[in-house]
Amino acid sequence: MQAEMRMRMLRAGLLSGLVLAAAPAHGFIAYVSNEKSNTVSVIDTDGWTVTKTIKVGQRPRGIEFTRDGKFVMVAVGDDDSIQLIDARTQAVVDTLPSGPDPELFTQDAAGKTLYVANENDNTVTVIDLEKRARLGDIQVGVEPEGMTVSPDGKTLINTSETTNMAHFIDTASRQIVANVLVDARPRFACYKHDASELWVSSEIGGTVSIVDPGKHEVIGKVTFEIPGLRKEAIQPVGIGMTKDDKTAFVALGPANRVAVVDTATHKVTKYLLVGQRVWHMAFTPDEKYLLTTNGVSNDVSVIDVAAQKVIKTIQVGELPWGITMAPGIAP
Repeated sequence: MQAEMRMRMLRAGLLSGLVLAAAPAHGFIAYVSNEKSNTVSVIDTDGWTVTKTIKVGQRPRGIEFTRDGKFVMVAVGDDDSIQLIDARTQAVVDTLPSGPDPELFTQDAAGKTLYVANENDNTVTVIDLEKRARLGDIQVGVEPEGMTVSPDGKTLINTSETTNMAHFIDTASRQIVANVLVDARPRFACYKHDASELWVSSEIGGTVSIVDPGKHEVIGKVTFEIPGLRKEAIQPVGIGMTKDDKTAFVALGPANRVAVVDTATHKVTKYLLVGQRVWHMAFTPDEKYLLTTNGVSNDVSVIDVAAQKVIKTIQVGELPWGITMAPGIAP
């Protein structure tokens, strides 16, 4: 009898192991830049835990995977460079040249060219990622920050915080072809995937401007109102757009909330309470979750996208700023 019971338990254990092995895993790794602690936190989305803390240069902010997923690029502003983290070894292995005080950057669809906003000299630096060499600079407005490339790759967008403009730059000629005035202190720019609209967040203006990319003009605005909060406490920064272009999430800084916006009506449908001073965001590649960096509370909030609900908080380093996501690569 005891032998038979042991055999049943063994079979049950084997079956349980097979079920667990077959269960789908998230399989994604997030990298979070911590501006004050000069580190990058690595988050495993299987267990929602920090698995490693990587020491990087001074004042890391903008952060993004290379298109091939092999490296994580992080702008270290006080070191005037872009550092490369090997995604397998999770160690800094090289440096890319940029201008003074790089903040945000973006790359073309092929992952061959990197465009870096340099806050201190009002330029965008163009870098050849294959040769890891600087190709030149584009003069833009005062305090450049927001960076994105149009879906067709023909237009680079840069926002200048003090000039209050979105600059449209031809990627072939590297010349500004249009300037669009938006509200005060634009921090981030995001295209709809179908390229029909460009969204630009204005931190001090408290709005997101909707720009017609073809006509180069503002055609609408998203506004925010949260009971009990002063207007000046609502400061839009990061924007995340779902792949179907139906829903946008907007980080509202010291309002400690993420706004859920219907992109057809440009109206807020919900506010999600997250950590303190929410700044930037990144979707998991399957778009099931959206992770936000919360600078003052030193944590990351995990939002269930379908349920539009915060489900988890993860402690990271000091003053988390940027976040990037890619399919997990085993170190």
